Amino acid sequence: MLDIQKIRADFPILSQKVNGKPLVYFDNGATSQKPQVVIDAISEYYQTINANIHRGVHTLSQLATDAYEVSRGKIQQHINAKHLHEVIFTSGTTHAINAVANGFATLLKTGDEVLVSAMEHHSNIVPWQMLCERSGASLKVIPMNGKGELVMESFDALLSERTKIVAVNHISNALGTINPIEYMIECAHKVGAAILIDGAQATPHLKPDVQALNCDFYVFSGHKICGPTGVGILYGKEDWLRKLPPYQGGGEMIATVSFEKTTYADLPHKFEAGTPNIEGGIVLGVAIDYLNSVGFENIASYEAELLHYATEQLNTIEGLKIFGTAANKASVISFNIEGIHPYDIGAIIDKLGVAVRTGHHCAQPIMDYFEIPGTIRASFAFYNTKEEIDIFVEAVKRAKMMLS
Repeated sequence: MLDIQKIRADFPILSQKVNGKPLVYFDNGATSQKPQVVIDAISEYYQTINANIHRGVHTLSQLATDAYEVSRGKIQQHINAKHLHEVIFTSGTTHAINAVANGFATLLKTGDEVLVSAMEHHSNIVPWQMLCERSGASLKVIPMNGKGELVMESFDALLSERTKIVAVNHISNALGTINPIEYMIECAHKVGAAILIDGAQATPHLKPDVQALNCDFYVFSGHKICGPTGVGILYGKEDWLRKLPPYQGGGEMIATVSFEKTTYADLPHKFEAGTPNIEGGIVLGVAIDYLNSVGFENIASYEAELLHYATEQLNTIEGLKIFGTAANKASVISFNIEGIHPYDIGAIIDKLGVAVRTGHHCAQPIMDYFEIPGTIRASFAFYNTKEEIDIFVEAVKRAKMMLS
């Protein structure tokens, strides 16, 4: 059992008021709040060991390098990567996906196919569209049904020897659907395709085991798991990372440089050009330590309670429709109220101290499928409470009354 009040005390922002009301933060799908231990670690880095890494012989550089690489090791252990050099620091999920898509441009040709799903974030659509435009490959889309679940029969039918890579999210940011990635990974490999899993929305709720999953790539962002913005992770199997060319050129990622020829550094530095977000990389390890101290099994169990309770309470509101009713969901609820634009609801409940996301959530094809302009999205974290859900539901009822 989690001591929620003790956990909430770890997050200083949760004690503040917004528009004169206690903050109810239900926009965790966009970014998580940060515990004091993470905030302190950011300050401590700049106060004690701020220096560039991997280059200097002086003490601060060595201390910063050691801290950065210790964090890489924590992430390796957390996701159970086989090798330390399979963990690549990036600026976030978007950067990581683009790095892989850019590398595949050298491997694809006309007639090849890339598969994405109908419920992807734009960051897992646009890079693959750009790849197909450059390479002559075709982009194929795995459809979804009215519950917000991928249609596995269609996925099976789309897979063929022409499929070179499948890119799918572990959990939908807009609907909360947990996709059957274990099955999808197995099927992709049967036709010789690689598969990339976008774990941006999954890593706050569960602990991925990349070896057990047997995925070729797994990507996620630090800021959604209580870490800083501007840092993320690209996990890739060693064979794939050696096969793909580097995404960016510059310092750090080189072995030798002349005006005639440049040779690249070994993994992981091949994909880490330039001065990285050193503080972000170090503090991401602190954030992961914090979440592991809470326990991902505890987090999953408690967030399931919040999801069930919030769904029950919202369903008492006449005219409210939830989008995304998959049997297997994370703690995300997207909904609309008949005849009212989602933005108007979001703006009113913000005045009551409730933070939610409104719009298409960078998943416009999902909204097009449901023929709606967007949704109101409440996304819950382990530091939220049922009491906050009550405040939220009453705020939605008040907004509905004002706008009807």
